[in-house]
Amino acid sequence: MTSQAPEPPPEPSLESFAGQEPDVPDLDAATLPVRASPDAPYPRHWEADVVAADGATAHLRPISPADADAVVDFHSRLSERTRYYRYFSPYPTIPARDLEKFVEVDHHDAVGLVLWLGDEIIAIGRYVRLGSEDPSAEVAFVVRDDHQGRGLGSILLEHLAAAAEEVGITRFVAEVLAENRAMVRTFRQAGYDVTRAMEGSTLHLEFDVAATERSTEVRRGREQAAEARSVANVLHPRSVAVVGASVDPGKVGHVVFANLLGQGFSGPVYPVNPDARSVRGVRAYPTVLDIPDDVDLAVVAVPAGEVSGVVDGAVAKGVKALVVVTSGFGETGDAGIAAQRELVTLARARGMRVVGPSALGVANLDPAVRLNASLAPQMPPAGRVGFFCQSGALGIQILATAARRRLGLSTFVSAGNRADLSGNDLMQYWDTDPATDVVLLYLESFGNPRKFARVARRLARRKPVVAVASGRHATPGLAASTSPLEEASVAAVFDQSGVIRVASVDELFDVALLVANQPLPRGPRIGVVGNSSALGVLAADVALAHGMHLAFPPVDVGAMAEPAVLADAALRALEDDGCDALVLVFSPPVSTDGAEHADALAEVVTGADKPVTTTFLASAGVPEHLVVPSEPEAGGADVPARGSVPSYPSPERAVVALARVVRYTQWLERPVGDFVVPPGCDVAAARAYVDSFGPIETATVLTDEQCDELLRCVGIRVAPFRRARSAPEAVEAASELGGAVVVKTVVRTWRHRSDLAGVRLGLSDAEAVTTAYHQLARLSGSPEVDVQVQVPPGMPVVVELRDDPSFGSLVSFGLAGVVTELLGDRAYGSTPLSTMDAHTLVRAPRAAPLLDGYRGSRPMDLAALEDLLLRVGQLADHVPELRSLVLDPVLAAERGAFPTSMHAMLGPPPGPRDSGPRRLGA
Repeated sequence: MTSQAPEPPPEPSLESFAGQEPDVPDLDAATLPVRASPDAPYPRHWEADVVAADGATAHLRPISPADADAVVDFHSRLSERTRYYRYFSPYPTIPARDLEKFVEVDHHDAVGLVLWLGDEIIAIGRYVRLGSEDPSAEVAFVVRDDHQGRGLGSILLEHLAAAAEEVGITRFVAEVLAENRAMVRTFRQAGYDVTRAMEGSTLHLEFDVAATERSTEVRRGREQAAEARSVANVLHPRSVAVVGASVDPGKVGHVVFANLLGQGFSGPVYPVNPDARSVRGVRAYPTVLDIPDDVDLAVVAVPAGEVSGVVDGAVAKGVKALVVVTSGFGETGDAGIAAQRELVTLARARGMRVVGPSALGVANLDPAVRLNASLAPQMPPAGRVGFFCQSGALGIQILATAARRRLGLSTFVSAGNRADLSGNDLMQYWDTDPATDVVLLYLESFGNPRKFARVARRLARRKPVVAVASGRHATPGLAASTSPLEEASVAAVFDQSGVIRVASVDELFDVALLVANQPLPRGPRIGVVGNSSALGVLAADVALAHGMHLAFPPVDVGAMAEPAVLADAALRALEDDGCDALVLVFSPPVSTDGAEHADALAEVVTGADKPVTTTFLASAGVPEHLVVPSEPEAGGADVPARGSVPSYPSPERAVVALARVVRYTQWLERPVGDFVVPPGCDVAAARAYVDSFGPIETATVLTDEQCDELLRCVGIRVAPFRRARSAPEAVEAASELGGAVVVKTVVRTWRHRSDLAGVRLGLSDAEAVTTAYHQLARLSGSPEVDVQVQVPPGMPVVVELRDDPSFGSLVSFGLAGVVTELLGDRAYGSTPLSTMDAHTLVRAPRAAPLLDGYRGSRPMDLAALEDLLLRVGQLADHVPELRSLVLDPVLAAERGAFPTSMHAMLGPPPGPRDSGPRRLGA
């Protein structure tokens, strides 16, 4: 409920009505649930930290009997109008008998969820099943008047729907007064297919709780807006307090405070130090609570043991966000990790986001803000590039390098231990930030890799995202994974998301300078112009090695060419319709400093509609002669404007940066595809089948029969087979299957040999089956064989699902065989897979042309392979317990694709998922 209401009249205390039985109106089922057992198991996994529409946080959890007093207090704060809308009557107090029914639920047929802010309930949602066997439940929720309009109702509805679906409730019904437009709007705008019927003054609503494409879109849109707002609270404060601002210049609190003053922050800055009257001439306050004005952002620079006390004071002051530069938390071991979790839990439950601990800090270089709440002594000029990193030491280097190479930043966050605010949050913010055109990431780990892939994919469609991902082979605590995955798979995941992945900080800036200053190339055709044949040939070689094409042979105007000659050659290259980008390699003659050449080139290449890079004077950055001046109102007088030409120390770096951007352009031109569920793919049945195993706490290898049943749920049909333990059984199995059969040993080391030693093909009579059985039993030493229907001949391929701790579920595809296995010729894609992802995956291996009519051979059914990959992707996306699946081989035929062998393993879900109701990561 989101209606505004007048101030409520005075309400009696709990003591004043605890023993009374006031008149109670006829209330709906969701108002008066049946009494449930107080001993019902508490569903702890329903607990969640959530972000409201205004960017503030709250804690959601199932209701419990211990919440009775808080529920009474919550009810007493509701206005008469809000209570009337919720209960269809004044209902001024909660009788004891009703209170008991509210808080004692079974978390199954009767469910209550409460949203807490600190030690107060600010919203309650609940549903009650309409009958013991009825799949429908009546749902209702109410939000305290002073918290209405923050999107809390939609959050409760999402979590109630997820809880209902988990226990088998498929449909919600609701009774809403027609005049309660805010509540009606909440249901209507949730994205569900809602049916409505008017019954007098009451509106009867019904809808299925299962997520729809529209409801998922709505949920993710609200998630994006809320998380972006929470970051904006950090980067756009109206006032800042530095808790621990020291008079000692060697203390971090002093450094942060001095940097805030030195940057000229647009709002007031308050030092908090109980032992000093002032810091750097500014009056100090003993605590945050002593500051007379509002405080939006608090930078915490006190010892780790004092941080929790600072959080309490910040809560009482109404602070929106914390930047914790204090170290001594997660990086120190188990005790520090526990303290870090407690810090984040405490802050989130009281409405605040946290940057850090051990953070370098944050900066917003917008001239209207001028925020430097960090330990960095040097800030680059204001620009249009957003930067996120984790390492503080690296952050200082990054900022210094950006200043040296004249790359202007819009905002900067170095999150340290990344206990709360993460790169995913920053990408949500930058997606809609009009002041940011390019996003740079230095990532040491992934908090939620599945969400990273989704958010990055959406952001990269709008703005270039350039990332360095380090630490994959580091020690635990410094990296997300200690199990290295093939480099090809890492590159494929980033490519699928549209992220421009680079190998180093230097390359990060090389690409950033290009995309920040130059237009994107239209294609891979590159022109090389210069005054050195050696440099021109070197640039051409690097371009060809990185998959680009030469628009024409490298043009060498000669070492002593006049400036006009060089400029004319560059102009002709840019006017060539067959040239998509230009690389200028220039080595100044001994007798000149190159200034005249630069001036001549500037008239031609600055502001061109094709990207231009240069190695002018081997400088790194933007040479002064090739700068397009910024407009004064842009606030970036020291930052080259768009159209300026970046320079690189060598032709190799110039061309490699261009090659990275060409790949990004090709990704942009690739259709997104659709995220479809193929016909006959019943992910709910697959989910139910895995749930039938009970809690999966250790790795569990499925039998072939179990694996086959799981695959059939999603429409994957492995060629029919029977297990036999003797020759007569094998003959009987062949007879049952009918037609030609294959006999295979169950011993996998023999079964998957490239020479097919453990397989006998094309057996059509009992004698052949008997002979094959005895041969394989002697060969393998096992009496067991599989008798399987002979599928049409085709090209053997391998489809595999594997889980990587850094990137989530990966689907791999490649041709079967020892050669492709030895060379690692596999293509990888992360789930969920779109139709275009599957299309690309089938054609990505180097040996893939063998499937598509190479040298006149018959093409295989690539559409059937794409369909198979989509089904495996759906299985991975909805059954995270499926930790490994191998279909080897799958015979790709001229018509159809036929899996003939399978292996699967279940295990505990590997990490945070990217589905279900909105919640912040743990």
